[in-house]
Amino acid sequence: MSAATMIGGDQVVISAPETQAGGTLLASQIEVEFAICDCCGLTEECTPAYIERIRERYYGKWICGLCAEAVKDEIVRSERLVSTEEAMTKHMNFCKKFKTSGPPANPTVHLISAMRQILRRSLDSPRALRSSSPNSDIHHHHSPGFASSESCFPTLSGS
Repeated sequence: MSAATMIGGDQVVISAPETQAGGTLLASQIEVEFAICDCCGLTEECTPAYIERIRERYYGKWICGLCAEAVKDEIVRSERLVSTEEAMTKHMNFCKKFKTSGPPANPTVHLISAMRQILRRSLDSPRALRSSSPNSDIHHHHSPGFASSESCFPTLSGS
């Protein structure tokens, strides 16, 4: 049995085959709605139940998975204890500022600057994996690197 999709307004209904306990195939309908992220504006297709769970978690706002991860990152990177609502507000302000800014004058310089900022943030954020022991001296700390000097491509000869 093939799946069928009907689109109407901002809802999509998908008919998909469903197997009953006895092995009989029944057509079930899954209602899907388009949800727009309140932070970045990304549109996703989601079930109404999923949309409701996200809105409950984020104080009535619907945010996409990428922005949810960014909110979690805001909480982890913060030097003080912040609530989910405070981290979400901070991320929403960042998105609003980003959307209202025009394109950079020099995209290459902008990319280099952004990568530098990401690197600095990642080095400054607290991580349990950074130190091997609580008494390790920061001057003797070595970052984990690639241990192998061989090619990352497997050999085809089988040896």
